[in-house]
Amino acid sequence: MLAALNLRYHYGAKLILSDVSLLIRPGEVLAVIGPNGAGKSTLLHLLSGTIKPQSGEVSLDGRPLRQWRPVDLAKRRAVLPQTPLLNFPFRVLDVVLLGRSPFAGQAARQEDLRIAAAALHEADAVHLAERIYPTLSGGERQRVQLARVLTQVWPAACDTAGEGSGKHESLYLLLDEPTNNLDIAHQQTTLASARRLTDHGHGVLAVLHDPNLAAFYADRVCILKDGEIMAEGTPDTVITERNLEAAFGLRVTVMRHPGNGRAVMVPG
Repeated sequence: MLAALNLRYHYGAKLILSDVSLLIRPGEVLAVIGPNGAGKSTLLHLLSGTIKPQSGEVSLDGRPLRQWRPVDLAKRRAVLPQTPLLNFPFRVLDVVLLGRSPFAGQAARQEDLRIAAAALHEADAVHLAERIYPTLSGGERQRVQLARVLTQVWPAACDTAGEGSGKHESLYLLLDEPTNNLDIAHQQTTLASARRLTDHGHGVLAVLHDPNLAAFYADRVCILKDGEIMAEGTPDTVITERNLEAAFGLRVTVMRHPGNGRAVMVPG
């Protein structure tokens, strides 16, 4: 389990997060939604260990992140940042293979290539493999970056025969606005990939802007506002007119999807 306990973080005098506690459980998608500036990305960075809280603690399987070696932590969690920065003229396949870096020396080159090919297929980006990364569109880059982080958690997550790492520990995928720049079809395929990861007993946190995507794909939803958790629970209990209006200052109507019964929000 990836756990945050009483996290507090500030930039100078500005308080970003105040006493936030949150669990990412194996086998679940947790969606974090909220208005701009609510602290969503900062929370993800704290959970990933890329920044440290001024108070409180993040732990993985009961062990504080500060006690993990970076390479061991990289084998247990992958992070898709909001704006991946990469401008070198790498082939797409080579960008995706960067996700295998924590496992250097543990698998043959052919195994790394097999996993990269599988992740590209999962991200609907196989046809981009020989393209030069900076020449891609924003949406294409986003799908390539998804494939990269999938290769990092692929060994234990998707090899049902137990190949790859050979371990069955829960892994964690942290996604910061993973649907940025994506068309509506690839928004669905991206979150469906995250959903499939949980079928193998692993945990996903996704920072999202669209409450409807959160309602459709998440097991739990957390609304963050002004650095505090305003509501947390199942989509049915959190995606409500009252909560969304309080969080976003927008009048909405919440209905039920005719096919799956999940909450659907429309403005007005």
